[in-house]
Amino acid sequence: MNASSERRWTSPLRLRRGPAWARQEPSWRAAKPALITAALARATARPFGNWYVVGPARSIAARGRPCGRLVGGTEVVLWRDGCGTLRAGSGICPHLGAPLKDGRVVCGTLVCHWHGLSMDGVGSTGWERYPVYEDGVLAWVRLDAVGGEKPTRRPAVPRRPALEGAVTAVYTGLGRCEPEDVVANRLDPWHGSWLHPYAFADLRVVEVPDVAGDGDDGFVVDVSFRVAGRLVVPVRAVFTAPGPRTVVMRIARGEGAGSVVETHATALTAPSCPAPRTAVVEAVVAVSGRRGFAVARALAAVLRPVVRRTAGRLWRDDLAYSERRWALRSTGRFPG
Repeated sequence: MNASSERRWTSPLRLRRGPAWARQEPSWRAAKPALITAALARATARPFGNWYVVGPARSIAARGRPCGRLVGGTEVVLWRDGCGTLRAGSGICPHLGAPLKDGRVVCGTLVCHWHGLSMDGVGSTGWERYPVYEDGVLAWVRLDAVGGEKPTRRPAVPRRPALEGAVTAVYTGLGRCEPEDVVANRLDPWHGSWLHPYAFADLRVVEVPDVAGDGDDGFVVDVSFRVAGRLVVPVRAVFTAPGPRTVVMRIARGEGAGSVVETHATALTAPSCPAPRTAVVEAVVAVSGRRGFAVARALAAVLRPVVRRTAGRLWRDDLAYSERRWALRSTGRFPG
């Protein structure tokens, strides 16, 4: 093959000739409940150092009002100091309990709007500061009282492609369920072309982890992403669960190889809450070796809302299932 043919452009699109939705091969036999349950149990048992994803880092502005989050029933307030460094602490004012998320950031200092008490995020008397970390895409907070594990200095951020050459977007959704229901949904790749026929076609799980295994729980999937009509983009993707509330899908082969989709499930309510709420924070880090991808990077601000809308449509269905799974579990009616 000569150099000119190597540089010849090829389209990632393919014309799908597979069966219609009702004629595709049923996947229920392959989607063994014991296999999914075992993968979920191993993921849940993995250490996480008490770190929780609280949302996209870019949502915490350098100026203006602070951000309030609820994690495991604990109120958290986040803001940036005068140097732009992320700060976090208890969302309850130590004076008379006012919500600090309604305060203001003045010259990098958090000021309570109730009586003007200032918190600098370093050592304010009577106020609990929380360790925070931002990885370039997401913001994390460490809550030792909520997690109950041995704390680590930093969260275990999944391996990603270099952010300098990537397009990133973050979707956030809310569900009436627990984090394990979200993770279980992601550890069931077989449902993709049945529940989401508008997005996926010709899905085939080609490799699954051993039920008794202790590896990364890699589910290897060949699937075609629908673009329009019969036009699809076929890829090979690998699903792993590196932590108790995280599932990562990595494109191993095909268009966008190396791209990742991280799904993080953060409990908003305390474990004893009879009506649990969970936030799904999904980060997309997309890369491509095509020369035209530079245009996509230049248009990242325009593409992010499109990516979020696409993720939102998928999660509308997946959160409905996650909520149903919790409802069945909580009443002892879940199969198995």
